[in-house]
Order: sequence, then structure tokens, then C-alpha cells
Amino acid sequence: MAEHHGPDGPQHAAAVDDAAATLLAVWDSAREQAVPRLSGPQLSALLVVERAEGINLRGLAAELRMILSSASRLCDRLVASGLVDREPGRADRREIALYLTPSSRALLDNLRSTRREVLGEVFDRMSPAGRAALVRGLNEFQQVAMDTSAPGQPAGGVVEDAL
Repeated sequence: MAEHHGPDGPQHAAAVDDAAATLLAVWDSAREQAVPRLSGPQLSALLVVERAEGINLRGLAAELRMILSSASRLCDRLVASGLVDREPGRADRREIALYLTPSSRALLDNLRSTRREVLGEVFDRMSPAGRAALVRGLNEFQQVAMDTSAPGQPAGGVVEDAL
């Protein structure tokens, strides 16, 4: 059970919500520098396939919370871009399994590196105490969010994997 730390929970949530918009803007600036350029759903799909190599299309749709036909079109675009390979499933040859290509692995590595550079530039302008507090708070936030997922979601479903 989560501890209650006083009546300022809504104020903290509002402050984090405001700050998260800035963090996401910094995060997205790295995605916008990626070549080929990726949309948010394309990046999310690559992260799902990376985390669950061999996932089928139904699994991808479920992870992305989209209908099967939308996931199929998204996958078609990723295949056409050379970022995802489709192969017959190992357990059921009628299913299609999805795998990252070497170029998508390199793209994700580059994206992580770029994002960490951009974040590092911001962190360099923060005080050491501010950096330490932010990292400590985000680590605790991640742990709590992973331990207490929303009903119907797997644990950790509310936090995207670190890219």
C-alpha cells in the first residue's frame, strides 16, 4: 500500500505534470534527430519489438493499445523502412513473428546516445543537489509505478522502458 505523505499530493502531481512536459520535449528532440525520422508510434513499436523479440502482431497491438488493423499498417511501414523483419512464428508457422533489423538496432542505439547527450546538457546546468534529487526521485517514482499498475495493466505498464 502506498504511503500518504500529506495533503500536497495534488500540488506535487501538478508540478510534476508541468515539468514532465519539458522533459518530454527534451526527449522528443532526440527522436526528431533520428534518421530515418520516427513517429511516436513507430518508436513505441520498435521498443516493444526490442523488449519482446518474436512478438506477433496481436501482441504488438495489445502492447501499443491499438486495434489490430492499425498495428498491421504500422508494422507494414516499419517493414518497408527496413526497421522490422517479419518471419513465420516458431511455435505456429501461421503467425508472423516480428524482429528488429540491424539498422533498427543501430537507430535505437543512436537515439539513446543522442537523448542522453541532450539530457546531459540540461543536467550540466543543474546544481549537483538538484541532479541528485531528480535521479533519486525518478528512481523511486519508477519503482512505485512498476509496483502499482492500473487495473488490467501488467506491472510497469505505465512507465515506458528506458530508451
